[in-house]
Amino acid sequence: MTKLLLAGATGMVGTAVLTLLLGDERVSQVVAPTRRPLPPHAKLLNPIVTSKDLPPDADWWAVDGAISALGTTRANAGSAAAYRAIDYDYALAIASQVRKGGATCFALTSSAGADARSWFLYPRTKGKLEEAIDRLGFASLTILRPGFLGGERSEHRPMEKTIGRLLDIAAPILPASARTSPAATVAAMLVDAALQGRVGRHVINSREIALAAEGHR
Repeated sequence: MTKLLLAGATGMVGTAVLTLLLGDERVSQVVAPTRRPLPPHAKLLNPIVTSKDLPPDADWWAVDGAISALGTTRANAGSAAAYRAIDYDYALAIASQVRKGGATCFALTSSAGADARSWFLYPRTKGKLEEAIDRLGFASLTILRPGFLGGERSEHRPMEKTIGRLLDIAAPILPASARTSPAATVAAMLVDAALQGRVGRHVINSREIALAAEGHR
């Protein structure tokens, strides 16, 4: 039985991950720190925290592995600094804490085009986070780099909804790498990576995600 921590449990991908973990008999407990309480579940430990008050000595950091589904945008965060505070500082703080707690496996939601040397904020931040987490020394590190995420979001994002519909319509003529990455498929791959714990560093790109999604239709 495996104890896992999930960061970002209230987002589109994180919600799907949480459902899968709670329903998986191989998982004994899910630790999901959030700002707002989640619906109770017998296998769920839900510490209420924010990015500014993570308790470094909490015993719930002691897990076998972790999944990060954290992610926002500069527009939603309000500024470049606020975006980095969530997508880099907060995500890295959680990874560092679970590593100190003994976790040997980490599955990270990154992004297509992640590049620590990019001129652009979003891919540069994602790339720097990948490199920083890699340096923590997890025996198993899986990085998913989805393209445009497909699925139902809890918040209202009309522009993204429109883009998603256009990508779905154009899917038959688009290369697999440019197609929508369904949140459900990303979630299933994250869970699989966390539970299998394959030794080494593994990167799953948007093409592989799209093909996996097609294979399950």
